[in-house]
Amino acid sequence: MAYDLQEQEQLAQFRAWWDKYGNWVLTVLTFALLAIAAVNGYKWYERDQAAKAAAVYDELVRAVDANNGARVQELTDTLTARHGRTVYAPMAALYAARFKHAAGDLPGARARLQWVIDDSGHPEYLPLARLRLAGVQLDEKAFDEALRTLAAAPPPAVLAAAYADRRGDVLAAQGKTGEARAAYQEALDKADAGHPLRRIVEIKLDALPAAAS
Repeated sequence: MAYDLQEQEQLAQFRAWWDKYGNWVLTVLTFALLAIAAVNGYKWYERDQAAKAAAVYDELVRAVDANNGARVQELTDTLTARHGRTVYAPMAALYAARFKHAAGDLPGARARLQWVIDDSGHPEYLPLARLRLAGVQLDEKAFDEALRTLAAAPPPAVLAAAYADRRGDVLAAQGKTGEARAAYQEALDKADAGHPLRRIVEIKLDALPAAAS
């Protein structure tokens, strides 16, 4: 009988505790369950968006291979507008920029690269976008702008030689032979023996006018 009384006392204590804190506990549990559901829902949404973006990107690759400029434009617009937070959007913009650059559409190439830099939200693609944008600006003869683009942020080690090489190209186009030579030499210093740019930079260095005595 003592056990029954003790049990009844514990139940009474629990009821009193529940009357005091029950609503708060239910509220916390509800918010916790809603948070879990939201996280799971967002993860599902991200996976769904990534899958859709991947399919569009595959179509873009085929459009580039087919040299279908109108389709490249349409698919890149779709990726940047509808799937802009996915990794496929900056990949598509870089791909489309290269396509437009090769086709001589410099403003179109510039716009795609500028989107990667300003709006993609994927900082890992910014150094490559800046390098390619400086190349477009070089072709546009916007030399000072190209140098500012290259100087906007330090490049990662893997692109250091390419940045120095591109800076040399811009300076050479400006007729600043001494500065161009220094930039090309920096590119060589940053490129190991097996770097694909090394031989090209050596040729550019040899082609520069001799320094004045």
